[in-house]
Parts: sequence; C-alpha cells; structure tokens
Amino acid sequence: MEKQIKAQISKKTVSFYTMGCRLNFSESGSISRGFLDRGYDIVDFDKPADVVFINTCTVTDGADSTCRNLIRKAHKMSPEGKVVVAGCYAQMESEAIKEMQGVDLILGNSEKYKVFEYLDEIKDEQQIVKVKKKADFDFGATSDGLDQTRAFLKIQDGCNYVCSFCIIPQARGRSRAITIRDALSEAKRIIGEGYKEIVLTGVNIGEFEAANGERLSDLVKELLDVEGLERLRLSSVEPNTFTDDLLEVLASSPKSMDHFHIPLQSGDDEILAAMKRKYTVSDYRQVVDKILKYFPRASFGADIICGFPGETDAQFKNTKKLLEELNITHFHVFPYSQRKNTVAAKMPDHIQHYLKKDRVNQLIDLGNYKKAMYAGRQINTSGEVLFEREISSGIWEGHSSHYLKVRVESSADLKNKILPVYFNNALEGELTGDIIS
Repeated sequence: MEKQIKAQISKKTVSFYTMGCRLNFSESGSISRGFLDRGYDIVDFDKPADVVFINTCTVTDGADSTCRNLIRKAHKMSPEGKVVVAGCYAQMESEAIKEMQGVDLILGNSEKYKVFEYLDEIKDEQQIVKVKKKADFDFGATSDGLDQTRAFLKIQDGCNYVCSFCIIPQARGRSRAITIRDALSEAKRIIGEGYKEIVLTGVNIGEFEAANGERLSDLVKELLDVEGLERLRLSSVEPNTFTDDLLEVLASSPKSMDHFHIPLQSGDDEILAAMKRKYTVSDYRQVVDKILKYFPRASFGADIICGFPGETDAQFKNTKKLLEELNITHFHVFPYSQRKNTVAAKMPDHIQHYLKKDRVNQLIDLGNYKKAMYAGRQINTSGEVLFEREISSGIWEGHSSHYLKVRVESSADLKNKILPVYFNNALEGELTGDIIS
C-alpha cells in the first residue's frame, strides 16, 4: 500500500490550454493522448502541473495578446513546471516568446508533435526553440481529448488562399493533405477505441483534392462505408469548394449529419472582393439552396466578420439582410481585428471600435433569435442524439444531428450512446426531450 501511495504522489501531471480553431483542439487531443500514454495525469489549466502545454492561435492581434497573458499565467501557476508554447503564435512570433519569463519550449506547428522528445532534452534553465519554416503534415490529430464520444480526424492542413485579412497561410504553410488510405486507417483505429462520431477537420478541407490529387468525395464515401462508424460530420467547408459530388455522397448515407458550416465573412460583394474571397453572395445562396434540396432540415453555421476596413452602413445591412433570409442558424461573429503582415491591415478607412462592436452585437442578437426559432421548429419531432456528458445528477447532454444541444433526464449511464429522442421543448436554442424506448 505504501509503495502504491508513493507511486501516485510521484506521477507527473500536464495541463492544456487550447485556443482558436477546431484543428487546434484536434491536435491538442492527439498530444494529450501522447501524455496519457506516457503515464501523465491531465489536470485543469488553473492547477499546478509538471508540464503546461499552450496550443496557440494567431488569427488576430488580440489572439496574440491573449497568448502572452496565458504564458504569464502558466508560469505563475506552475513556476516549477515546464511551460510549452506551441502552434500558430509560436510559429510566427518565436523571438518575442523567447523573451518571456518561464517559457521552456517553443514549438512550431510541425514540431509540436515531438514535444515528448524535446521535453527530455531540456536541462536546468535551458530553453529550446524548434520552429521549422517548411511545414510537414502530421495526421495524428484524431482525438477530442478525454470525452471519447466525438473524434476529429485531421485530413488537411495549411491554405493556398490569400484572403486579405488572414495570417493563417503564413502560420500553417501551403495546403497539404492525408491520403485516403491513411485516413481510413486512422478512422478504423478511432472507431476501434469506441468513438461513435468522426468530424473531418483541417484549415481548408475543400482543398483536399488540390493538395493530394484525391477527391474529398471519394474519401467521404470510403469513410461512410467503414463498419462501426455511426456518424460523420464535416468541419468548415469553403462555399466555392462544396461540390455536387460531395453533396451527393453525403446525402446517400444516413451516417451523414445535417449540419453544415459554410464560412460567409460578408454578405456584400464589394467587401467579399476586398477580402479576396473566392465567391459572390449569389454563389453562397446557391450552395445553401442546393444543400437544402438534399437535407431539408439542415442547420447551417457561418463565420461573419463585422467592420472590415471600408465597410459602410449599407454594406453591413446587406450582410444582415442576407443572414435574415438564409437558413443560417449557428452564427460565429467576429469584429475585424487588424493583423500585421496582412493586406487588410494596410487598407484605409478602418472602422471605429464602437461601430464594430455595435454591428457584432446586432448579428449576435440575430443569431440567437434564428437559432431559437430553428430549435423551436424541432419541437414535436424526433431525432438521434449522441450523449456526451452528465451535466448534473440525472441530466444528460448531447447533440442532435443538426448540432443542437439536447438534454434529457435519465438514471442510466448514457455517455457515448446514440439514442432516439422525442423533442418536447426548446429554450434559447437548446432542446429538451424524452428518450424513445
């Protein structure tokens, strides 16, 4: 017994903080699995740890500021621990991070998967910086951490687009992708570990074919045929890359979930052109209409940027009007944030902060209303729910196929179970219901 207690006391701990996109969360999930395999316990970020891993974002200058605050907090919370700063901010600003107190290891996007070997190299006060300019592709990011209900399969990384507001191509490099063969192998491994749902993720997954010559629709078709997979989702797909053959493959299988995230950014053609986006408002409408023909009950998510340089009141109203008209239910609204080393940062007529904030709030209110209306339309219908966690005693929460949160009462353990639910009420865009026995 005494030996067991000593072993427990000496067990190493690691904490994580992940910023930004789903791809970052996917990668953090994979890395956390590596720590678990090496005998670490994962603790909350606000608790002392032997290793603190911060997976950073650099999409805006505000994100950079948040990263610096997190580094300071990590050192204060774990002064004896090793602080690892990885990801996009580390890729772009390693020199600035080197000057911050308490940082032991700085890893770019290609190097973060080698964190374990680099940790072994750290001695005393030595600081290690590993940031490669030429990006590799690591497809090991296939976990959502400890939840073990939904896994993110990274199929693509990097981006060849030159959107005027975006720094990500510089942080993550050119577009590159997994092979269908390797993706299938990873998917089978994931399913073998008990996951019911896979989300295909990347920076720009619609560039899959351009990156490796294989069609995304072929990959999806192969995955839908994998025995044991019960649900498949796509993460964000650019409207100009959502092909007819992809939609037909998705519609051919009940495993395909009817929620689609199609970035919009603006509902005004002049602003879209200034952003160097690859579609028009008309193109976007056509994509949404086409999806609805195959998935009549589909919900849609969209990213929207408010206050892009030069955006007039009339142009903002065009965006708001489009969002009112289309079946967009999950709004992801951001104020434009100036990012150095981008084309947009050098544009004239930057919008004042108070005006951006007002426009953001208008769209957030609209998004909350539309999501609530959409949820209300699901009352007295039914659908399958993947249950993820018990949020309080006897109250279980999961997601419907159209990515609405659903809560039910049950004394049974529902984690990682897919069950039919009759939706009987909706509140603030979330559903409650009863399990259909």
